[in-house]
Amino acid sequence: MPRRKFADEEVVMGRWPGSVLYYEVQVTSYDDRTHLYTVKYKDGTELQLKESDMRSMSSFRFRKSSSSSASPSRRSGSRSRSGSRSRSPGRPAKHRRRSSSQSREPKNEKNMIGEPNLIPLKLNENNTNQYNGEPDITEVNYSSHNTLERQRIESERARERILERYNLHSRKEEKRTEEMYSEERIFEKPKPVVKVCMKTKELEFGGKIGAFLMIFLLPATVFYLLLMCTQKDPSVLNFPPSLPALESLWETRVFGVFLLWFFLQALFYLLPIGKIVEGTPLLNGMRLEYRINGFYAFILTAAAVGISLYFEMEFSYIYDHFLQFAVCATVFSVVLSIYLYARSLRASEQELSPGGNSGNIFYDFFMGRELNPRIRNFDLKYFCELRPGLIGWVVINLAMLLTEMKVQHLNMPSLSMILVNSFQLLYVVDALWNEEAILTTMDIIHDGFGFMLAFGDLVWVPFIYSLQAFYLVKHPNELSWLSASAIVALNILGYYIFRGANSQKNIFRRNPKDPKVAHLKVIPTATGKNLLVSGWWGLVRHPNYLGDIIMALAWSLPCGINHILPYFYVIYFTGLLIHREARDERQCKKKYGLAWEKYCQRVPYRIFPYIY
Repeated sequence: MPRRKFADEEVVMGRWPGSVLYYEVQVTSYDDRTHLYTVKYKDGTELQLKESDMRSMSSFRFRKSSSSSASPSRRSGSRSRSGSRSRSPGRPAKHRRRSSSQSREPKNEKNMIGEPNLIPLKLNENNTNQYNGEPDITEVNYSSHNTLERQRIESERARERILERYNLHSRKEEKRTEEMYSEERIFEKPKPVVKVCMKTKELEFGGKIGAFLMIFLLPATVFYLLLMCTQKDPSVLNFPPSLPALESLWETRVFGVFLLWFFLQALFYLLPIGKIVEGTPLLNGMRLEYRINGFYAFILTAAAVGISLYFEMEFSYIYDHFLQFAVCATVFSVVLSIYLYARSLRASEQELSPGGNSGNIFYDFFMGRELNPRIRNFDLKYFCELRPGLIGWVVINLAMLLTEMKVQHLNMPSLSMILVNSFQLLYVVDALWNEEAILTTMDIIHDGFGFMLAFGDLVWVPFIYSLQAFYLVKHPNELSWLSASAIVALNILGYYIFRGANSQKNIFRRNPKDPKVAHLKVIPTATGKNLLVSGWWGLVRHPNYLGDIIMALAWSLPCGINHILPYFYVIYFTGLLIHREARDERQCKKKYGLAWEKYCQRVPYRIFPYIY
């Protein structure tokens, strides 16, 4: 068992993560298993350091207080000035020795910080992320190259100065030459830090084989659920359901209607209405611009639907060809995914997704290689995230409501159908009203645009999320007013938690000093960001997921409890959120280190209070 070098409470010099600068730290503990020291900086930040990143105080030489606070650039400037002093050949030897000792003294300045030729780096979030082991980004640093280049330039200048000592030029010209050198030093700029997206190492969804199977499993699940809803007895035990003829699954007119819907939403997206905001910084430091006009697109869509109803267009056409619409959307999403993968092969390293760059064709096709594929200013991922599928979900629900009245011979929709339509309409309107918040979600900042998101946005959302309304058309369920009131109260509770948690997080991200969140308690992290440990985020680690699950349950209860089929969305959504929560846990632990462990101790429950 290796012996530890530093004792608890000992004050040593610790290297700041991601840089070559050393700061005074105090050892608080030592882990015998990982051989890491837990140290505390003067600002209260606690990190874990290797023994190789720590030095004893005795190994450092410090200047007096007046010079120790000088910046590295000033110290380098003092070296050049002392080296540029000229000696007269007629000066006494005594003075020459003193001058020689003075000229030698700065050569030992490099021992001050324990390592030769240390070049300070700007401390930023990316440096800390690299220290914490984040797999997606690496920084290529050219400090060693700069050091050799500067040493070469300094040696050339020293040779020129020696030759100038015995020339016949006036002192004014010498002074002008020194000023020229000093100006060159001032305008010397270090080479920029280049960030590159590394190969994806941590694979999700069962790795390469799991991603390959998901490409076929997801469409099969959609078609199975839709076929079960059309059965007279929609029990999951009645497997397999009666399959339609293959030729009946495709209809060119249906595909034309789907394309018309898709390009209509694309037209609304391109309209010059709504504000333009910037997204989160990319690997190259740039920020993409996004036009926030989803709510306006929803209003224009509602107007188009109203005009269609005025001219007595049959919306039951959507119900009668629902399976064909799902097939068309699936084919379109596959073709779109192939195009996205093909264009990603020409994308630069900085444009790739950190989660879909494994090198395996099937895994990268599923996860998406390119992070933000754009055709000029048309962002394909951002458009598909909210427009065709999410707004289409509301239109499908309306079509099911009208079809139920027609099939069940009702003068007005059933109370169950009204509740399902109202709850889900509120959810969609809320997402479009708070469209800007999606720019900070994992789908936008981390996940590439591949089959997973393309199929999810264009097929899964409109056809699986509308499963309750589709089920109620042929399987009505009468609700009492008491039951309906309880379901409404449950949905209000879920929405209150969901919206309250998300609003609190978004306000805190924009302005931590806002009066609405200024009173909340936080835990500081080494990245400079704070973790909320009170309010909604002090109840559980993901209160927005808790609200989502409660709302999903309220959407399914109007369908009754005779069959489990309408509750598939609840089961799926709970599993999806648990998967996302586990992924968030891994990434936050890498990013925030000890601060995240403290947060987990303060907030032990992940989604469900006192349960999980």
